[in-house]
Amino acid sequence: MTSFGPQIIVALVVGLGLGLVARAMGGDPKTSPNWLMATLHTIGADYVSLLTAAVVPLVFTAVVSSIANLRQVSNAARLAWNTLLWFAITALIAVVIGIGLGVLLQPGSTASAAPPAEYTGNTGDWWAFLQGLIPGNFLGLGAKTTMTDGAATTAVNFNVLQILVIAIAVGIAALKVGRPAEPFLDFTRSALAVIQKVLWWIIRLAPIGTIGLIGRAVAEYGWTTIGSLGMFVVAVYVGLALVGFVVYPILVKSHGLSVKQYYSGVWPAVQLGFVSRSSIGTMPLTQRVTERNLGVPSGYASFAVPLGSTTKMDGCAAIYPAIAAIFVAQFFGVDLNIGQYLLIVVVSVLGSAATAGTTGATVMLTLTLSTLGLPLAGVGLLLAIDPILDMGRTALNVAGQALVPTIVSKRQGMLDETLYNAPRTGDPFTEDVRDVAHETVDTPAESTGDGQRTGLVGSRS
Repeated sequence: MTSFGPQIIVALVVGLGLGLVARAMGGDPKTSPNWLMATLHTIGADYVSLLTAAVVPLVFTAVVSSIANLRQVSNAARLAWNTLLWFAITALIAVVIGIGLGVLLQPGSTASAAPPAEYTGNTGDWWAFLQGLIPGNFLGLGAKTTMTDGAATTAVNFNVLQILVIAIAVGIAALKVGRPAEPFLDFTRSALAVIQKVLWWIIRLAPIGTIGLIGRAVAEYGWTTIGSLGMFVVAVYVGLALVGFVVYPILVKSHGLSVKQYYSGVWPAVQLGFVSRSSIGTMPLTQRVTERNLGVPSGYASFAVPLGSTTKMDGCAAIYPAIAAIFVAQFFGVDLNIGQYLLIVVVSVLGSAATAGTTGATVMLTLTLSTLGLPLAGVGLLLAIDPILDMGRTALNVAGQALVPTIVSKRQGMLDETLYNAPRTGDPFTEDVRDVAHETVDTPAESTGDGQRTGLVGSRS
């Protein structure tokens, strides 16, 4: 695990070098790419396709399983409502900060490009967004057929918001049905465990995908354009820092809890999230620290943390898409009005429920740009630097996924404050993390020699 971060850095450098070589070899990246351009494009596109392919089963199984876990807690409806409310509150704060930074720092004004030829200057449509929430079919899938030289090509796409609506309905139905739904829920939990394993394999391929994505971007846009993305990176990390080190501490302190204990308790999961760049991959450890370090009851944590790992993304689904949408608009010279800024807020707060633990930023960026009617070419441009941003985004996501259950537990009088305030001892990466898809971790805090209770968590990578 410790070598994964350096692998990403090396991949960025290699991709940058290959991109410059490909550009120097000549050829047009879009009409007549040379062999190196074509290779980089294929590597990057295939990696994105792998990530995208996991979104549908991931969102469905994770949401259904987390809703089913509500059976383990009393006052389930009230806890669910409070959890979703605080998800929305923190997302709202984060997206407002993101919009403010985008307007203030103007990250896309340092370089410009003409909008793609297919861009027709569409603007965001509120009614279309609301209609898009209604599933067109059980799988939330759509198909588009195009004719090229007499040959028909059909592309299948999915609407993550619709899949989420379907998953919530199925999860609630399974909860209401009770015992007859047990075989279905067992299958769903098993499927989630399998999908998580496959996702981790995909994550381990990130250095290869990074080479293709950054190399393709350099070859297509040139060093000047890629260099202009530096201001965008700065803007995003400033936003992440403001939420993580200003907003979160204020929320913790306002609920009468120690900020130091919160950060020391959640740090093992934040660290793993930063390196792995996957909220889903970090989810078992996030649940473990939420229960054993922060004192959240295991029954409630087994609902809130898995749900948060797919829907609670202050980094990927609030700060990032807000700044990214403004960047793309500035980069392509498209003016945004007040209504479209408000639409960014709505899409981020509601659309955060459509994010997934590995592809949340890509999904949210595509959703936001398409809703606003901005050029989707911005997605490919920003994917080039996504690994740099994703480390910080995922770290913030994980911190928020542990924060909300802690706040809700405190407000409902369920938080074990003795465990929350216990000293942190032991190596956080020495114990096994159990698979939360199959069992709930409820290990009592260990006792120290002086009678104090000690919160101890860990993970073996």
